[in-house]
Amino acid sequence: MTAVTRWEGVDDRLAKMITEANLDQAPERRRVREAFKDVQLGIDHCLFKAQYSGVIMKESYEVNSRGLEIFSKSWLPEGSKMKALICFCHGYGDTCTFFFEGIAKKLATSGYGVFALDYPGFGLSEGLHGYIPSFDTLVNDVAEHFSKIKENSEYQGLPSFLFGQSLGGAVALKVHLKQLHAWDGAILVAPMCKMAEDVVPAWPIQQILICIAKILPKEKLVPQKDLAEMAFKDIKKREQCSYNVIAYKDKPRLRTALELLRTTQEIERRLEEVSLPLIILHGEADIVTDPSVSKALYEKARSLDKKLCLYKDAYHSLLEGESDEMIFKVLNDIISWLDEHSVRRVSS
Repeated sequence: MTAVTRWEGVDDRLAKMITEANLDQAPERRRVREAFKDVQLGIDHCLFKAQYSGVIMKESYEVNSRGLEIFSKSWLPEGSKMKALICFCHGYGDTCTFFFEGIAKKLATSGYGVFALDYPGFGLSEGLHGYIPSFDTLVNDVAEHFSKIKENSEYQGLPSFLFGQSLGGAVALKVHLKQLHAWDGAILVAPMCKMAEDVVPAWPIQQILICIAKILPKEKLVPQKDLAEMAFKDIKKREQCSYNVIAYKDKPRLRTALELLRTTQEIERRLEEVSLPLIILHGEADIVTDPSVSKALYEKARSLDKKLCLYKDAYHSLLEGESDEMIFKVLNDIISWLDEHSVRRVSS
Protein backbone atom coordinates (compact mmCIF):
# COMPACT_ATOMS: atom_id res chain seq x y z
CA MET A 1 0.00 0.00 0.00
CA THR A 2 1.28 3.49 -0.89
CA ALA A 3 1.94 5.75 2.08
CA VAL A 4 -0.13 8.94 2.00
CA THR A 5 2.00 12.09 2.01
CA ARG A 6 0.99 14.66 4.63
CA TRP A 7 0.55 18.19 3.37
CA GLU A 8 -0.36 20.95 5.79
CA GLY A 9 -3.97 22.03 5.32
CA VAL A 10 -4.82 19.17 2.93
CA ASP A 11 -7.57 16.73 3.88
CA ASP A 12 -7.01 12.97 3.71
CA ARG A 13 -9.29 12.50 0.70
CA LEU A 14 -7.32 14.92 -1.48
CA ALA A 15 -4.00 13.64 -0.16
CA LYS A 16 -5.00 10.06 -1.00
CA MET A 17 -6.10 11.07 -4.51
CA ILE A 18 -2.79 12.82 -5.18
CA THR A 19 -0.64 10.06 -3.72
CA GLU A 20 -2.38 7.27 -5.63
CA ALA A 21 -2.52 9.05 -8.98
CA ASN A 22 -0.61 7.53 -11.91
CA LEU A 23 1.07 10.53 -13.52
CA ASP A 24 2.42 8.73 -16.59
CA GLN A 25 -0.02 10.51 -18.93
CA ALA A 26 -1.12 14.15 -19.15
CA PRO A 27 -4.87 13.79 -18.36
CA GLU A 28 -4.14 12.54 -14.84
CA ARG A 29 -1.44 15.16 -14.27
CA ARG A 30 -3.96 17.84 -15.29
CA ARG A 31 -6.61 16.43 -12.94
CA VAL A 32 -4.14 16.39 -10.04
CA ARG A 33 -2.91 19.92 -10.69
CA GLU A 34 -6.47 21.27 -10.92
CA ALA A 35 -7.34 19.70 -7.58
CA PHE A 36 -4.18 20.95 -5.88
CA LYS A 37 -3.37 24.34 -7.43
CA ASP A 38 -5.00 26.48 -4.74
CA VAL A 39 -3.06 24.57 -2.08
CA GLN A 40 0.19 25.15 -4.00
CA LEU A 41 -0.28 28.89 -4.29
CA GLY A 42 -1.07 29.14 -0.58
CA ILE A 43 2.17 27.68 0.80
CA ASP A 44 4.42 29.75 3.05
CA HIS A 45 7.13 30.54 0.48
CA CYS A 46 8.41 34.01 -0.36
CA LEU A 47 7.61 33.57 -4.07
CA PHE A 48 3.93 33.05 -3.24
CA LYS A 49 3.62 35.42 -0.26
CA ALA A 50 4.74 38.44 -2.28
CA GLN A 51 1.72 40.41 -3.46
CA TYR A 52 1.81 41.33 -7.14
CA SER A 53 -1.00 43.25 -8.79
CA GLY A 54 -1.50 44.25 -12.39
CA VAL A 55 -0.57 40.90 -13.96
CA ILE A 56 -2.67 39.34 -16.73
CA MET A 57 -2.31 35.55 -16.72
CA LYS A 58 -3.43 33.17 -19.43
CA GLU A 59 -3.20 29.38 -19.69
CA SER A 60 -3.70 27.51 -22.95
CA TYR A 61 -3.25 24.22 -24.78
CA GLU A 62 -2.15 24.10 -28.40
CA VAL A 63 -1.35 21.17 -30.68
CA ASN A 64 2.14 21.59 -32.14
CA SER A 65 3.45 20.49 -35.53
CA ARG A 66 4.18 17.00 -34.19
CA GLY A 67 0.56 16.61 -33.08
CA LEU A 68 1.32 16.93 -29.35
CA GLU A 69 -0.87 19.04 -27.08
CA ILE A 70 1.41 21.52 -25.34
CA PHE A 71 0.50 23.49 -22.22
CA SER A 72 1.68 27.08 -22.02
CA LYS A 73 1.17 30.07 -19.77
CA SER A 74 1.82 33.80 -19.99
CA TRP A 75 2.09 36.59 -17.45
CA LEU A 76 1.77 40.09 -18.92
CA PRO A 77 1.98 43.53 -17.29
CA GLU A 78 -1.42 45.23 -17.17
CA GLY A 79 -1.75 48.88 -18.03
CA SER A 80 1.94 49.52 -18.73
CA LYS A 81 4.15 49.36 -21.80
CA MET A 82 5.92 46.02 -22.15
CA LYS A 83 9.72 46.32 -22.10
CA ALA A 84 10.57 42.94 -23.63
CA LEU A 85 9.55 39.29 -24.00
CA ILE A 86 11.01 36.64 -21.70
CA CYS A 87 10.69 33.04 -22.86
CA PHE A 88 11.26 30.59 -20.01
CA CYS A 89 12.68 27.05 -20.24
CA HIS A 90 12.06 25.02 -17.06
CA GLY A 91 14.29 22.48 -15.35
CA TYR A 92 14.31 18.69 -15.39
CA GLY A 93 11.14 17.05 -14.12
CA ASP A 94 9.55 20.44 -13.51
CA THR A 95 6.58 22.47 -14.74
CA CYS A 96 6.01 26.18 -15.32
CA THR A 97 3.00 26.07 -12.95
CA PHE A 98 4.61 25.89 -9.50
CA PHE A 99 7.55 27.93 -8.18
CA PHE A 100 7.89 29.75 -11.50
CA GLU A 101 4.47 31.36 -10.92
CA GLY A 102 6.03 33.66 -8.33
CA ILE A 103 9.11 34.37 -10.45
CA ALA A 104 6.98 35.19 -13.50
CA LYS A 105 4.72 37.56 -11.56
CA LYS A 106 7.76 39.43 -10.23
CA LEU A 107 9.09 39.82 -13.78
CA ALA A 108 5.69 40.87 -15.15
CA THR A 109 5.27 43.58 -12.51
CA SER A 110 8.71 44.83 -13.57
CA GLY A 111 7.31 45.40 -17.08
CA TYR A 112 8.14 42.15 -18.88
CA GLY A 113 5.91 39.81 -20.85
CA VAL A 114 6.72 36.31 -19.63
CA PHE A 115 5.96 33.17 -21.64
CA ALA A 116 6.54 29.55 -20.65
CA LEU A 117 5.57 26.06 -21.70
CA ASP A 118 5.78 22.57 -20.26
CA TYR A 119 7.94 20.33 -22.44
CA PRO A 120 6.32 17.22 -23.96
CA GLY A 121 6.22 14.59 -21.22
CA PHE A 122 6.47 17.14 -18.40
CA GLY A 123 3.96 19.10 -16.37
CA LEU A 124 0.64 19.46 -18.17
CA SER A 125 1.85 18.76 -21.71
CA GLU A 126 1.09 15.55 -23.55
CA GLY A 127 3.62 12.72 -23.47
CA LEU A 128 4.95 9.97 -21.22
CA HIS A 129 5.99 11.55 -17.92
CA GLY A 130 9.71 12.25 -17.69
CA TYR A 131 10.52 10.78 -21.09
CA ILE A 132 12.83 12.59 -23.51
CA PRO A 133 13.36 10.33 -26.54
CA SER A 134 15.34 13.09 -28.30
CA PHE A 135 16.69 16.28 -26.74
CA ASP A 136 17.00 17.86 -30.19
CA THR A 137 13.31 17.23 -30.85
CA LEU A 138 12.44 18.83 -27.50
CA VAL A 139 14.52 21.88 -28.48
CA ASN A 140 12.69 22.06 -31.83
CA ASP A 141 9.34 22.00 -29.98
CA VAL A 142 10.46 24.86 -27.72
CA ALA A 143 11.86 26.92 -30.61
CA GLU A 144 8.64 26.44 -32.58
CA HIS A 145 6.48 27.53 -29.66
CA PHE A 146 8.45 30.67 -28.85
CA SER A 147 8.85 31.63 -32.53
CA LYS A 148 5.05 31.72 -32.88
CA ILE A 149 4.80 34.04 -29.88
CA LYS A 150 7.44 36.38 -31.28
CA GLU A 151 5.61 36.53 -34.63
CA ASN A 152 2.56 38.04 -32.93
CA SER A 153 2.04 41.54 -34.35
CA GLU A 154 1.50 42.91 -30.82
CA TYR A 155 5.10 42.11 -29.93
CA GLN A 156 6.87 43.28 -33.08
CA GLY A 157 9.95 45.35 -32.30
CA LEU A 158 10.22 44.21 -28.69
CA PRO A 159 13.49 42.66 -27.50
CA SER A 160 13.26 38.96 -26.66
CA PHE A 161 15.26 37.01 -24.10
CA LEU A 162 15.67 33.33 -23.32
CA PHE A 163 15.53 32.40 -19.63
CA GLY A 164 16.75 28.91 -18.83
CA GLN A 165 17.02 27.25 -15.45
CA SER A 166 19.13 24.09 -14.92
CA LEU A 167 18.15 21.72 -17.76
CA GLY A 168 16.30 24.72 -19.18
CA GLY A 169 19.69 26.42 -19.48
CA ALA A 170 20.75 23.64 -21.85
CA VAL A 171 17.47 24.03 -23.76
CA ALA A 172 17.99 27.81 -24.02
CA LEU A 173 21.57 27.41 -25.26
CA LYS A 174 20.49 24.86 -27.86
CA VAL A 175 17.65 27.16 -29.01
CA HIS A 176 20.20 29.95 -29.38
CA LEU A 177 22.59 27.73 -31.35
CA LYS A 178 19.66 26.77 -33.60
CA GLN A 179 18.51 30.39 -34.05
CA LEU A 180 21.77 32.34 -33.83
CA HIS A 181 20.38 35.80 -34.57
CA ALA A 182 16.85 35.50 -33.18
CA TRP A 183 17.43 36.50 -29.54
CA ASP A 184 18.63 39.63 -27.76
CA GLY A 185 20.11 37.79 -24.81
CA ALA A 186 19.87 34.90 -22.39
CA ILE A 187 19.51 34.51 -18.63
CA LEU A 188 21.01 31.22 -17.49
CA VAL A 189 20.42 30.14 -13.89
CA ALA A 190 22.59 27.16 -12.84
CA PRO A 191 22.62 25.99 -16.47
CA MET A 192 23.06 22.29 -17.17
CA CYS A 193 26.19 22.61 -19.30
CA LYS A 194 27.67 19.70 -17.37
CA MET A 195 26.17 17.52 -14.67
CA ALA A 196 28.21 17.36 -11.47
CA GLU A 197 30.08 14.13 -10.79
CA ASP A 198 27.78 13.35 -7.83
CA VAL A 199 24.81 13.10 -10.23
CA VAL A 200 26.33 11.12 -13.12
CA PRO A 201 26.60 7.31 -12.79
CA ALA A 202 30.11 5.83 -12.92
CA TRP A 203 31.48 5.08 -16.42
CA PRO A 204 31.00 1.26 -16.27
CA ILE A 205 27.38 1.74 -15.19
CA GLN A 206 26.88 4.23 -18.05
CA GLN A 207 27.99 1.60 -20.56
CA ILE A 208 25.56 -0.96 -19.13
CA LEU A 209 22.73 1.58 -19.21
CA ILE A 210 23.49 2.48 -22.85
CA CYS A 211 23.08 -1.18 -23.84
CA ILE A 212 19.84 -1.62 -21.85
CA ALA A 213 18.40 1.65 -23.21
CA LYS A 214 18.42 0.24 -26.75
CA ILE A 215 15.90 -2.37 -25.62
CA LEU A 216 14.08 -0.63 -22.74
CA PRO A 217 14.36 3.14 -23.35
CA LYS A 218 11.39 4.05 -21.13
CA GLU A 219 12.42 2.01 -18.08
CA LYS A 220 13.27 3.81 -14.83
CA LEU A 221 16.59 2.18 -14.00
CA VAL A 222 19.07 5.03 -13.59
CA PRO A 223 20.27 5.41 -9.99
CA GLN A 224 19.68 8.90 -8.61
CA LYS A 225 20.20 10.70 -5.32
CA ASP A 226 17.52 12.95 -3.77
CA LEU A 227 17.65 16.01 -6.05
CA ALA A 228 15.62 18.21 -3.70
CA GLU A 229 18.09 17.55 -0.90
CA MET A 230 20.99 18.36 -3.21
CA ALA A 231 19.37 21.42 -4.82
CA PHE A 232 17.55 23.21 -1.95
CA LYS A 233 19.66 24.70 0.83
CA ASP A 234 16.77 25.97 3.00
CA ILE A 235 15.26 22.94 4.76
CA LYS A 236 11.71 24.32 4.95
CA LYS A 237 11.73 25.20 1.24
CA ARG A 238 13.15 21.75 0.48
CA GLU A 239 10.16 20.18 2.21
CA GLN A 240 7.85 22.36 0.12
CA CYS A 241 9.01 20.53 -3.02
CA SER A 242 6.42 17.89 -2.11
CA TYR A 243 3.73 20.43 -3.07
CA ASN A 244 4.95 20.30 -6.66
CA VAL A 245 2.69 17.31 -7.16
CA ILE A 246 3.03 16.95 -10.95
CA ALA A 247 6.83 17.15 -11.00
CA TYR A 248 8.61 14.02 -12.20
CA LYS A 249 10.37 12.66 -9.10
CA ASP A 250 11.02 9.02 -10.02
CA LYS A 251 14.29 7.52 -11.25
CA PRO A 252 15.19 8.95 -14.67
CA ARG A 253 14.07 6.89 -17.65
CA LEU A 254 17.00 5.31 -19.46
CA ARG A 255 16.71 7.18 -22.75
CA THR A 256 16.11 10.47 -20.92
CA ALA A 257 19.27 10.06 -18.82
CA LEU A 258 21.37 9.27 -21.88
CA GLU A 259 19.94 12.22 -23.82
CA LEU A 260 20.80 14.58 -20.95
CA LEU A 261 24.33 13.22 -20.73
CA ARG A 262 24.82 13.45 -24.51
CA THR A 263 23.46 17.01 -24.55
CA THR A 264 25.74 18.26 -21.77
CA GLN A 265 28.73 16.73 -23.53
CA GLU A 266 27.71 18.48 -26.76
CA ILE A 267 27.21 21.85 -25.06
CA GLU A 268 30.55 21.58 -23.28
CA ARG A 269 32.18 21.13 -26.71
CA ARG A 270 30.31 24.11 -28.22
CA LEU A 271 30.77 26.80 -25.56
CA GLU A 272 32.82 28.92 -27.99
CA GLU A 273 29.83 29.15 -30.36
CA VAL A 274 27.64 31.01 -27.85
CA SER A 275 27.43 34.55 -29.19
CA LEU A 276 24.46 36.37 -27.66
CA PRO A 277 24.53 38.72 -24.64
CA LEU A 278 24.19 36.64 -21.51
CA ILE A 279 24.09 36.66 -17.76
CA ILE A 280 25.02 33.43 -15.98
CA LEU A 281 23.98 32.99 -12.34
CA HIS A 282 25.26 30.01 -10.34
CA GLY A 283 25.60 28.95 -6.71
CA GLU A 284 29.20 28.17 -5.79
CA ALA A 285 28.05 25.21 -3.66
CA ASP A 286 25.93 23.67 -6.46
CA ILE A 287 26.43 19.88 -6.60
CA VAL A 288 23.77 19.23 -9.28
CA THR A 289 25.17 21.24 -12.21
CA ASP A 290 28.84 22.06 -12.24
CA PRO A 291 29.57 25.78 -11.57
CA SER A 292 33.05 25.37 -13.09
CA VAL A 293 31.41 24.90 -16.50
CA SER A 294 29.45 28.13 -16.04
CA LYS A 295 32.83 29.78 -15.51
CA ALA A 296 34.10 28.06 -18.67
CA LEU A 297 31.02 29.25 -20.59
CA TYR A 298 31.70 32.81 -19.42
CA GLU A 299 35.33 32.59 -20.47
CA LYS A 300 34.87 30.75 -23.79
CA ALA A 301 31.64 32.25 -25.15
CA ARG A 302 32.38 34.58 -28.06
CA SER A 303 29.78 37.01 -26.68
CA LEU A 304 31.28 40.44 -26.08
CA ASP A 305 28.50 41.26 -23.62
CA LYS A 306 28.53 38.68 -20.82
CA LYS A 307 28.27 38.64 -17.07
CA LEU A 308 28.90 35.90 -14.50
CA CYS A 309 27.30 36.07 -11.04
CA LEU A 310 28.51 33.50 -8.51
CA TYR A 311 26.78 33.28 -5.14
CA LYS A 312 28.87 32.13 -2.20
CA ASP A 313 27.61 28.98 -0.40
CA ALA A 314 24.44 28.89 -2.54
CA TYR A 315 23.03 25.59 -3.84
CA HIS A 316 21.46 24.69 -7.20
CA SER A 317 17.94 26.13 -6.77
CA LEU A 318 18.93 29.79 -6.52
CA LEU A 319 15.40 31.11 -7.15
CA GLU A 320 13.45 28.64 -4.99
CA GLY A 321 15.60 26.96 -2.35
CA GLU A 322 17.75 29.65 -0.77
CA SER A 323 16.96 32.21 1.94
CA ASP A 324 14.32 34.82 1.05
CA GLU A 325 17.08 37.44 0.90
CA MET A 326 19.17 35.41 -1.55
CA ILE A 327 16.18 34.58 -3.76
CA PHE A 328 15.26 38.25 -4.15
CA LYS A 329 18.90 39.26 -4.61
CA VAL A 330 19.19 36.87 -7.57
CA LEU A 331 15.83 38.03 -8.98
CA ASN A 332 16.88 41.67 -8.66
CA ASP A 333 20.21 40.91 -10.39
CA ILE A 334 18.24 39.39 -13.28
CA ILE A 335 15.82 42.32 -13.51
CA SER A 336 18.65 44.89 -13.40
CA TRP A 337 20.38 43.11 -16.28
CA LEU A 338 17.12 42.92 -18.24
CA ASP A 339 16.38 46.60 -17.65
CA GLU A 340 19.83 47.57 -18.92
CA HIS A 341 19.60 45.37 -22.01
CA SER A 342 16.01 46.22 -22.88
CA VAL A 343 16.73 49.95 -22.78
CA ARG A 344 19.87 49.41 -24.84
CA ARG A 345 17.94 47.57 -27.55
CA VAL A 346 15.04 50.05 -27.63
CA SER A 347 17.34 53.08 -27.81
CA SER A 348 19.69 51.57 -30.42
